[in-house]
Amino acid sequence: MPKLGMKPLRRASLVQATITEIGRAQSLDVTVGQIAKRAGVSTALAHHYFGGKNEIFLAAMRHILAEYGVQVRNRLELATTPFERAEAIITASFDKTCFAPATVSAWMTLYAAAPTNVEMKRLLSLYQSRLRSNLTHALRSLTVKPEADADMIAALIDGIYLREALSDEGSRKTAQHMALLALNLIVKDRT
Repeated sequence: MPKLGMKPLRRASLVQATITEIGRAQSLDVTVGQIAKRAGVSTALAHHYFGGKNEIFLAAMRHILAEYGVQVRNRLELATTPFERAEAIITASFDKTCFAPATVSAWMTLYAAAPTNVEMKRLLSLYQSRLRSNLTHALRSLTVKPEADADMIAALIDGIYLREALSDEGSRKTAQHMALLALNLIVKDRT
């Protein structure tokens, strides 16, 4: 008989193992068996908790998005002006947790799988709409077209993130600096 409370621990272990294995393979080309082995559980137990590889990956991406959400909220708590709110969102998007190699591989896998997987597309759309909503709120009093400017900054965040994360010389600090520079130019140009 399993100990009470083991299910959440095993699920968390499988989520972490999924992120690690995707990072190792740099794609979703991993098996549930590999994930289960890394987590120290049987393949059957992994299937029992999640059903299959896609469900484990979705849980892993939800975990990554939850960590990102914590970064955003922590930075927003310190912001006192709309401009600082926009800066906080951008800074959180380039936090060191977002640039861990396994996390980068997970994001790339999500982007690659979204066009053909309804659940992954929904998760990516959720991230994008929250980012747009947070940026729009921050930009409302700063620009005359906050929705359009939020879309532009969100696209820049994603594009710069991908470019820097995949570059041999790329760095999160460079990426963050470029996105913050764009914010300054947009706010200066649109006010």
